[in-house]
Amino acid sequence: MDVGGGTRSVLHRVAAHVLARRRYEASGRFGLRASPGGFVTPAFGEEPETLRVAGGFLLRERAGASAARPINGSTLRQLAIFAGTDVGRSFSCGDDTPPLGYPDTPLVLDADHARRIADWYDLGWIALDIVLNTLPAAAEPATIQLWPEHLDAGTNVGVPSGDRVNLGFSAGDAFEPEPYAYVGPRSAERRGDPAFWNAPFGAVLRAADVAAHPDPLGACVEFLRAGIAHAS
Repeated sequence: MDVGGGTRSVLHRVAAHVLARRRYEASGRFGLRASPGGFVTPAFGEEPETLRVAGGFLLRERAGASAARPINGSTLRQLAIFAGTDVGRSFSCGDDTPPLGYPDTPLVLDADHARRIADWYDLGWIALDIVLNTLPAAAEPATIQLWPEHLDAGTNVGVPSGDRVNLGFSAGDAFEPEPYAYVGPRSAERRGDPAFWNAPFGAVLRAADVAAHPDPLGACVEFLRAGIAHAS
């Protein structure tokens, strides 16, 4: 599955410097959620308001009205103005916040690649829900969020060893350009089968391997549960 680094980079910058920035200015929080065709802010403000990316468009829904602007061909500054924010102001959503880049250069977004990333988030969110909903209360799972810093949908859970384990679905990054699922114990210890831990931060399951599986959702759920079991 080739989702294209350029499209991923565009979505990453829009997520961080438009959606997360606007939500943070209004509420002090910047976490996002997966939504049909892309991702969205939780509702914020008094009207209330949401911003979402879907089908190659940025949508602003406020006080019961909706407006849309195409991402492809727009500049980051234009999208920010449309969303009610300003990329000229300093903003960070973590140490790995993507660079702002050139905010007045028109963006190039491949709608097919963007849809594949959205489909990956949809699959991942369902898998995470299935796994979290069957864990004991002692696991104390964190709310699933799409973090704009890394453009990944993730959560973390407690395990009997006392460790907490990060679980998530990434659109791709410097480590792996293609989408992947991951399990990442917070401690340096790697329990269980050494062969399971195939990444510096834990273990990954690549989207290409998921797509080749007869039951993609089942493969993701099995991988996450195996990671929890190993880390326990």
